[in-house]
Amino acid sequence: MATRAEPLVAGHWWRVNRESMTLSPGQYWLPDSVWIERGEEQSALARRLRARLPNTPTQVTDELLAAEPHDFGAGKRRLVVQRHQGSFLHHCPAGTTGMVCCNYLVVNFASNCPFDCSYCFLQDYLSNNPATKVFTNVADGLAEIDGVLRAHPERAFRIGTGELTDSLALDHLTDLSCELVPFFAERANAVLELKTKSDCIDNLLHLDPKERVVVSWSVNAASIIAAEEAGTIPLEARLTAAARVQAAGYKVGLHFDPLIAHDDWETGYRDAIDAIFRRLETQRIAWVSLGSLRMTARLKAAIKARPQRGPLLTSELVPGPDGKERVWRGLRVKMYRQMLEWLRQVDDRMPLYICMEPAGVWEKVFGAVPADREVAQRLVAGLG
Repeated sequence: MATRAEPLVAGHWWRVNRESMTLSPGQYWLPDSVWIERGEEQSALARRLRARLPNTPTQVTDELLAAEPHDFGAGKRRLVVQRHQGSFLHHCPAGTTGMVCCNYLVVNFASNCPFDCSYCFLQDYLSNNPATKVFTNVADGLAEIDGVLRAHPERAFRIGTGELTDSLALDHLTDLSCELVPFFAERANAVLELKTKSDCIDNLLHLDPKERVVVSWSVNAASIIAAEEAGTIPLEARLTAAARVQAAGYKVGLHFDPLIAHDDWETGYRDAIDAIFRRLETQRIAWVSLGSLRMTARLKAAIKARPQRGPLLTSELVPGPDGKERVWRGLRVKMYRQMLEWLRQVDDRMPLYICMEPAGVWEKVFGAVPADREVAQRLVAGLG
């Protein structure tokens, strides 16, 4: 298991701000302050953070609400260490009314993300509790997962940690991957997905996933990354990290999500696909997903309030059966079909699926609609 005894120091860190458009490879986020829930100060996680952040203001508190600034950006810079209450594991909310569900499960060991993507739904979902949180009782979450897997040995589960946070952007502080990868490596009926826009992969390179862990990158056209994904590393740096984890024994997933209709989008996404498959081995691709930009009314308002605005709101947006707005169906289908054509030209055996779309879109894109659980079963079975 990888260890990092030395403290993290200036020169190897980055703090979120709206002026920084990209994060240089090898630079990792550090918080401005750390707040530890009283009673958790001697937890392994709290001790690790104090050792790695010796110069960061730290306090133990009974009042975690005081750790929640009103400003969302300020909240991201405050790291809260606390015990998680309630269930860790639940169904991905993508499987809402009217949408084809791939039965993806999500487990939350942290909340909020240090990056500042303009389209991020956390601006809405976590608007009232924006502090970045990490949970001390990871063992409880793993026990919960183990109970579900043992109760359903006939099912193939795909479980991800990237719903409320970037799966790896905090790993240099928490070493969470050092607990998750060995756990899932020994489970025959589950696959863990770690989804990221970072290159914080050092811990992974020293662990054996045994084909039960997929490391996925959210990818996009280079112009969208530069304009809309503040604080993240460029596409080429993501691909460098992805190639390294492939070489270390992991399969890699790719998520073109959100696809954003912008001027000359065909060239932007075609170039991204070309760049990706110049660097990555197609036979070590676990899956590729496509998803259109989608937003709630509150998220739309948050985007409008940002000081810098790109092409997100320039297209015609229409409400879907789940209440979220997307570009009109004809354009979505056109973009999906074009992306599928390009991807199948690379390798027609790569597992492909679309996320958060109704059956009618699946029918127009793939010519068929998968049954409940079918997507997850196919993706997990394909890793064997």
